[in-house]
Amino acid sequence: MKRIVILISGRGSNMQAIVRACAAERWSAQVVAVVSNRADAAGLAFAQRQGIATAVVDHRAYASREDFDAALASAIEGYAPDAVALAGFMRILTDGFVARFAGRLVNVHPSLLPAFTGLHTHRRAIEAGCKLAGATVHFVTPALDHGPIIAQAVVPVLPGDTPEALSARVLEREHVMYPRALSWLVHDQLRLDGGVVTHTQGEPQLFL
Repeated sequence: MKRIVILISGRGSNMQAIVRACAAERWSAQVVAVVSNRADAAGLAFAQRQGIATAVVDHRAYASREDFDAALASAIEGYAPDAVALAGFMRILTDGFVARFAGRLVNVHPSLLPAFTGLHTHRRAIEAGCKLAGATVHFVTPALDHGPIIAQAVVPVLPGDTPEALSARVLEREHVMYPRALSWLVHDQLRLDGGVVTHTQGEPQLFL
């Protein structure tokens, strides 16, 4: 049985989608812990109601990013994870942390990478006149939002769209794609070759 740890900073809607999919689809895995850098993260209460262990590592208690990441890594390792999923975790991780969890650390980013790395992705997509937007699940590497792509979900940018409306539509697709992509990882159904990720059984990695 594979072990998953999820990192959140807020309500953790993607975390909730993963927890529900893991149970409903009877993965050969379980979410063993939800960890946050904020004690007031609403997602912690959801995890606790599901009987999932929770932990808080407050970044404000540490003098440097390196000290925080060391404490965070130690807390995560205590749960012996096979996969670590970033789900709205709003901290940039150090290279040392990423290296420690290489190959088992994944993230969902609200754009069609490599476009619009960083913040304000929906506003930037609208301002750029994009006709399509979406989200990407990828392996985390030291280069921010540039890791090998596991899956992408696409939604249209509609006339008169606002960042808030576009964000809501993209998030709906994330809730479908992210659990699926994570299930591929924990069931050993992904192959990484030359920076390109493929599904070993040919399952589509594009969600329309």
